[in-house]
Amino acid sequence: MRAFALFATLLFGFASPAFAADDVATAQSIIRSQVEAFGRDDAAAAYSYAAPGIHEIFPQADIFLGMVQNNYAPVYRHKSFEFGEARTADGKIAQQVHIVDSNGVPWEALYTLEVEPDGSLKISGCLLIKTGQGV
Repeated sequence: MRAFALFATLLFGFASPAFAADDVATAQSIIRSQVEAFGRDDAAAAYSYAAPGIHEIFPQADIFLGMVQNNYAPVYRHKSFEFGEARTADGKIAQQVHIVDSNGVPWEALYTLEVEPDGSLKISGCLLIKTGQGV
């Protein structure tokens, strides 16, 4: 239950429920594109949607893809992937995603995206919690 409380705090901690629909649509398109790249095992494409901070931790696309395969299996392979609520604040977007993994187990993901100096949005993180699982 504490994990869900943390998850909710992160999502609702973003100050403004009023956001530009275009920003959220762009964020969802980026997340969807990365997930589609995972589905094709296209490490370079998936990596291209990651923020510079992720690139610092995982300096090569294949290392990044391996991390996703090992630690984010429900994102990597799933039965369903549905967007939930989104919030924005200070050049960042938090996007909730409801996922059902390949075994039929439900998960909640909280993606964060940040605006880069060139104006593009990049994925800066993903918190993944099995639905109904406490910490």
